[in-house]
Amino acid sequence: MAGQVRPLSRMPVSIPDDMEDRTLPKATGVVKLPAHIAWSPPYTYDLGRPRSLRRVYARVMTEGLDEDVRWFIDLDVLVEIWEELYLSPHVRLAWSRWLTQQGLIG
Repeated sequence: MAGQVRPLSRMPVSIPDDMEDRTLPKATGVVKLPAHIAWSPPYTYDLGRPRSLRRVYARVMTEGLDEDVRWFIDLDVLVEIWEELYLSPHVRLAWSRWLTQQGLIG
């Protein structure tokens, strides 16, 4: 069909069912993102630095699989930095709905 433009498909936003389990181990310190998330530099980030932390969260929330989200995203930290994150609209909407349903944001 000449002249038609097909919209780009998006990866589904991963929010694992056990995301609220505060006993799950979380990444700390300097981390290296997996290749399916960080396919362009930088590949390593220092989670102790606010700007790096926000970048990791945005990249993982956008590109990550369930196991990535479980490892890299700490819900308490996410709630603290929520308003500072630059996310694609579909990612922000999915997470916003979930965080609201869990009573973590208003």
